[in-house]
Amino acid sequence: MDNQDWDRDDEMDDHILSSLETPLRPDAFDLSDSEKIAIIEEHFAHIMHTLGLDLTDDSLKGTPHRVAKMYVKEIFHGLHPDNKPAVRRFENKYKYNHMLVERDITVYSSCEHHFVPIIGKAHVAYVPNEHVIGLSKLNRVVQYFARRPQVQERLTMQIANELKQALKTENVAVVIEADHLCVMSRGVNDVTSSTITAEYSGLFQEDHFRNEFLAHIRKK
Repeated sequence: MDNQDWDRDDEMDDHILSSLETPLRPDAFDLSDSEKIAIIEEHFAHIMHTLGLDLTDDSLKGTPHRVAKMYVKEIFHGLHPDNKPAVRRFENKYKYNHMLVERDITVYSSCEHHFVPIIGKAHVAYVPNEHVIGLSKLNRVVQYFARRPQVQERLTMQIANELKQALKTENVAVVIEADHLCVMSRGVNDVTSSTITAEYSGLFQEDHFRNEFLAHIRKK
């Protein structure tokens, strides 16, 4: 491989955050899920054929459909706004005004640069004002934004912004710790490093609240 090829590989590996919103075309939802599955199935069969795999083999012949269905219905279902969880607010009748922390929420996402998994944990906290939300909604918000091609910085900020809007408060904190298979299974092949991102808003920009939150998520 010459220097030009190395430079091109380095450029393709650059960690780029293009915007806070997931990059989508205006016609992203013109096709139905079944239409998308059919198209992806056809193209993935072509990829497998190009790699030299025998699609008549019993073990492989159903793979294009399985992959297409997995992409649309599971791994990337967070792309479609119809799958966005309804986050219902409840009046904070008991006047709870301390920190609420939900830690170790499973994050399973996909690197948008290589389409390989990002696996980790999200830790979320908020200090309520007039409203609270159900605990499971914190998990669902994390999962919704994770289930799409992602960059970890964007994922962290999208979760925080959604919770601020849902709770009508700026007092939100999000920390994500994750392993990126684009680093572990290819490229530098580093299986020991991990990536941590954080977003602190409102009261969590103050040392006292931020340190309390970090102490909670470090407890075992």
